[in-house]
Amino acid sequence: MSLSAEQVAWVAHLARLELTAEELAVMTPQLNSIVDYVAQLQQVDTDDVEPLAHALAVHNVFRADEPAPSLSVDEALANAPDRRANAKGEQFYGVPAVFE
Repeated sequence: MSLSAEQVAWVAHLARLELTAEELAVMTPQLNSIVDYVAQLQQVDTDDVEPLAHALAVHNVFRADEPAPSLSVDEALANAPDRRANAKGEQFYGVPAVFE
């Protein structure tokens, strides 16, 4: 399959690229060689090849996620420079206001 300069210009337009006439003259044979190579790869017999998601064996390197007790509110707020409570008495960090 051979692409014309107009087709390459359209592909460039779709990619939001502005090519000069000189750039178009360079890109046309380059894009044609890429398309020819893809056509060549499509001719390879892959009937007995198992599809791969990754070229290397993938294994989990993370530790198991096991629930563990967390800090109490008092422990978490022990070093808070500005500790506040809402109307329900729930404790939280006080931070400077972002909105008035």
